[in-house]
Amino acid sequence: MAKAAGPAAVRARVRTFALGLPGAVEEFPWGESVIKVNKKVFVFLGVEDGSHPPGITLKLTEPEAHAHALTAPGAEPAGYGLGKAGWVRIPLGEKAAPAAELLCDWTEESYRVIAPQKLIAELDGG
Repeated sequence: MAKAAGPAAVRARVRTFALGLPGAVEEFPWGESVIKVNKKVFVFLGVEDGSHPPGITLKLTEPEAHAHALTAPGAEPAGYGLGKAGWVRIPLGEKAAPAAELLCDWTEESYRVIAPQKLIAELDGG
């Protein structure tokens, strides 16, 4: 059985995946990494300096994925009122944290909620 990747490796994998999506760019408002498309955030990656527990925040508006994400250990609706709009914070340091593959799927879903149609068409090979 393969050993689960540590939080930093999982975060790095999600970051690499997110930056590979059409039009995605990384910015550092408030000193934390966010990945944006069309000037809008689709994934918050937090800080890497150890000052906060590792976690990512995604916008999941599809009810099944949203509910599934909230079952992750320690997951919760995002703060600052973002939870009401479907944003979920998922800790990466928990013992049974979601695998990088699942987090990448959710990252793509968050991207599809935020990205303009022409970039989604590009992602789909159109």
